[in-house]
Amino acid sequence: MRRLSQLAGIAVTELVGVGPKKADGLATLGVHTVADLLMHYPRRYLDRTRQARIADLAIGEEGMVLGKVRQVQSRRTRNRRSLVEVDVTDGSAYLRCTFFNQAWRASQLKAGTNAVFFGKLEQFQGRRRMTNPVVDLVGDRTGRIVPVYPQSEKAALTTWELGGWIEEALQRAGTFLDPLPEEVRRRFDLVDRHTAMRGIHLPESADDHRAARTRLVFDELLRIQLVLVRRKRRLEAGAVGLSHHVGGDLVRQFHQRLPFPLTGAQLKAMAEIEADLASAVPMHRLLQGDVGSGKTLVALSALLVAVQGGHQGAFMAPTEVLAEQHHLGLRRLLDGLTLAAEGDNLFGERPVCAELLTSRTTVSERSRIGAALAGGGVDVVVGTHALIQDALEFRSLGVAVIDEQHRFGVEQRAALRGKGAAVPDVLVMTATPIPRTAAMTVYGDLDVSVLDELPPGRTPIVTRWARTDLEEAEAWAAVRSEVAAGHQAYVVCPLIEDSDKLEVRSAEETFRALEEGELAGLRLGLLHGRVASRDKELVMEAFRAGELDVLVATTVIEVGVDVANATAMVVLDADRFGLAQLHQLRGRVGRGQAVSSCWLVARAEEVTPDAESRLGALERTTDGFELAEIDLGLRGEGTLMGAQQKGRSDLRLASLGRDELWVQRTRDVAFALVDGDGGLDAHPVLAEEVALLLGPDDADGPHDRTAFLFKS
Repeated sequence: MRRLSQLAGIAVTELVGVGPKKADGLATLGVHTVADLLMHYPRRYLDRTRQARIADLAIGEEGMVLGKVRQVQSRRTRNRRSLVEVDVTDGSAYLRCTFFNQAWRASQLKAGTNAVFFGKLEQFQGRRRMTNPVVDLVGDRTGRIVPVYPQSEKAALTTWELGGWIEEALQRAGTFLDPLPEEVRRRFDLVDRHTAMRGIHLPESADDHRAARTRLVFDELLRIQLVLVRRKRRLEAGAVGLSHHVGGDLVRQFHQRLPFPLTGAQLKAMAEIEADLASAVPMHRLLQGDVGSGKTLVALSALLVAVQGGHQGAFMAPTEVLAEQHHLGLRRLLDGLTLAAEGDNLFGERPVCAELLTSRTTVSERSRIGAALAGGGVDVVVGTHALIQDALEFRSLGVAVIDEQHRFGVEQRAALRGKGAAVPDVLVMTATPIPRTAAMTVYGDLDVSVLDELPPGRTPIVTRWARTDLEEAEAWAAVRSEVAAGHQAYVVCPLIEDSDKLEVRSAEETFRALEEGELAGLRLGLLHGRVASRDKELVMEAFRAGELDVLVATTVIEVGVDVANATAMVVLDADRFGLAQLHQLRGRVGRGQAVSSCWLVARAEEVTPDAESRLGALERTTDGFELAEIDLGLRGEGTLMGAQQKGRSDLRLASLGRDELWVQRTRDVAFALVDGDGGLDAHPVLAEEVALLLGPDDADGPHDRTAFLFKS
């Protein structure tokens, strides 16, 4: 019986035909060992008994065809984007495959190359066409059902070669030892590991493939859940936290002084958080909510629970702009709120004190705030990574709030938790809605609260995709109209400076062009990551004060910037942004009572099918949770559990959307195994596999495990 760990110790160069050059190609696919190769699963299958012909595909239909390249030509579009056009035939008809910004396709797809093309069939100028289809080089491989493996432009490998090496590896591996307890296999009617490995690579039928996929999906999801559940149990068992008094007068005062009622979702989240705070087990909770759903109020309420008991709160933000924004907002909300002489409060009745600490804080101010934190004179401190510097000490840190937590590493979060004598309660927040199955998987060691209700008075944002020059002109006219009505606007660009590699508009170029052209006569400001800190602060202060009409910026305004008078946004080269990022950017407008608009500028004829889906979805809905599901479906999951083994993905087969049922089932099994007699140690082969594929377990959690949810 062969264990997967044994195959992880055998280099691919042990296989026939894998020399140094082929090994280098495999390495670009994350394949270094025989185990890696066997887990390099087919992307799809070519059933030659039911092979689609080009002539049979309907316009608008997504399909896969096998054809031979007849002709290749390369040129530049008028916007200097590279364009490669490949003419393909399978004997039934011709197909033109068009690739934007993929100049390397010209050398990959030379005349005479056999390849599988997968994409949506369009009709353009009377010709059948696919735009940016997925391409797999298949060579001359034969068989009734041919697996088509993921490739890359750097690998220069064909499906024929990959399939041959995998067949050899399967033959030499013999029978696989199954790490899953037999009772679990029987419960869910799963095939054994040996059958699954052969069925995924060498299926005799579609039923073979489906059964194999189900088993291997179960394995992938179970490994992740085992890590998260085991970590959750360790946190609960080993950490000694604070038991807060949640019925005090300070929080009640705060709620009563608010000029608007709290939403039902906010009240529910606050109740969940207060239940955690009352327990001696340290809180480890995620608060997720759409743009404008009121997360900051919920977080401040949690901080005040700590403050009223004589402890302190820390609010950590990823950027100086966001930290300053939060500090201004918290100061307004806390204005007039007093702390009574009770508990561990040494200073008698006094106003609640909130301070700001960033890299821009002067040395003298830093010294003053540091002394006040150590002495208990500061109740809430808002800041960036400056909060976790070794020299900074709290008198008694009770609650730590980490905003946009995916932008911080595990080490930074652990350092903030380590600032308290006891382990402080931690609330992590994100304004990027996460699909339920993804939250259950990625945040399996956190409890989750969701704000799925917007406060009253928020007006919907009208979103339009400007596909042509004429529609872009309408966008600039709309900006001028909003400014004339006394409002303000944002213009967002992907880059700071011009780039020869990415032919997209830069903030500096756009600022100059708009100042002299479409927005001439208006008061424009420029903000991006390379603007000096003091100048950045002055620009933001001027925009908040209404001294600037339009702010031209990069994505530094993506989160946290809150100017209620800003009612219009134009996003240039919008097809270059991810769906979640575009939704976050759009959330900078619509924060007041006036109707707001967001214009997404991207030429229709140069937009990829994926970008078309993203922009169309943004036009249809402003519901962040719906967009999160769409986004997950468009781009898949990627790496969930971190970068311990760079180049690998935790989910090679599983899909959090498609396999929602198995996410819940594997979570239940993980709890049963971890909580059972002997824990996971009672299943050594499974424990060994978890450690092999996900890296050693640790108390702080997987590294960068949320990166896939937020990448643009």
